[in-house]
Amino acid sequence: MADPLLDDVGELLREAAAKVVVPLFRRLDAADIAEKAPGEVVTVADRRAEELISAGLRRLRPSSMVVGEEAVADDPRLLRHLRGAGDVWLVDPVDGTSNFAAGRRPFALMVALLTDGELVASWVYDPLAGILATARAGEGTYLDGEPVRTTDAVPPVGALRGTAMTRFLPPDARRTAEAGGRRIGELLPGQHCAGREYLDLLTGDQQFVLFWRTLPWDHAPGTLLVRQAGGVARRFDGAEYHPADDDRGLLVAVNEEVWTEVRAALLDG
Repeated sequence: MADPLLDDVGELLREAAAKVVVPLFRRLDAADIAEKAPGEVVTVADRRAEELISAGLRRLRPSSMVVGEEAVADDPRLLRHLRGAGDVWLVDPVDGTSNFAAGRRPFALMVALLTDGELVASWVYDPLAGILATARAGEGTYLDGEPVRTTDAVPPVGALRGTAMTRFLPPDARRTAEAGGRRIGELLPGQHCAGREYLDLLTGDQQFVLFWRTLPWDHAPGTLLVRQAGGVARRFDGAEYHPADDDRGLLVAVNEEVWTEVRAALLDG
């Protein structure tokens, strides 16, 4: 059955990608890239895409609030709306900006909708791969319009394949994860694009991903996609993820048993 909201926001992301993001890929000049924080860049594509997407979301729900990554860089007070009343959109106009700025793939466009502080819908679009994932709380996850579920298979630790972003972990946790990673069948270094990591959980290309930094626009869309497909997204201590929590550490897996296996291998030592 068609879902007008999922369809309308999906089309908005496709429009932003087609009109703004993809035409600028590998066509940026030095003046089109700036450092907004140490080690973090922003491009003209990020800003233009956020403007286009934000305007479109406000047209869809005129009373809603938009919390975009670049808007928050200018006014961090916007984050207070993530536990507020009404409809609040989280927008990551170009997830994987460092890839995009360097002319590398992958990158993605992402949106999540919170209503009265709860995640209710999300979208992740990889324009170069042509993949759009959508989810509605209580109604499942869709990959290019088709229902998708994460696998319920539980391989032994030595057969698991997944990603661990160990670079940003505290030193003790990093040493534990790196030592435990030798027990994992294939431990990947990460793609510098959270949206693509979440898509790879849905497509079966990996069974887990571990993050330390958990900015809300990077993870709200993907965690809902994975949860609604049958997966798990929790903090290292087992607490459920919420985008308004100012915590570090997030382990996402295709099912409960894999989450437990990976936590034991990478975090317990």
